[in-house]
Amino acid sequence: MSPAFGKCYDPSGATYGIPTYPWRFAPDGYATRRQLRARGLRPGGQEPAAQVMRRSRRRKAGVLVAYLYRIDRAKPVRPMTAGKSAALAKAMRARRTCPACQTDAGYVIPTSLGMCVPCAYPDEQRAA
Repeated sequence: MSPAFGKCYDPSGATYGIPTYPWRFAPDGYATRRQLRARGLRPGGQEPAAQVMRRSRRRKAGVLVAYLYRIDRAKPVRPMTAGKSAALAKAMRARRTCPACQTDAGYVIPTSLGMCVPCAYPDEQRAA
């Protein structure tokens, strides 16, 4: 057993407080949030039941952790309501509307500019 594998293997939860498994070695019946979402499920208020770990050179702590939830306790994803859909459409419309010229730019206005590209660079638009 490699040293990295041994540090990440703690099925009793003695070291980290919850059962810990190496990356890709979690037992059946557990899933990450993304895996639950792909199945049309959500954690539904349950606490993480386990975690998977792997070494990472990018992370400051040197370890990448993903929490696992029990699939049998997961609940179905709530359906999109008409009100929620309308609110999301309104928010996206606001992100596309230029505050200077009040037109729909057709893309999300960059926060670095704060306005659509033709309003941010009017001289360059005239030259073209």
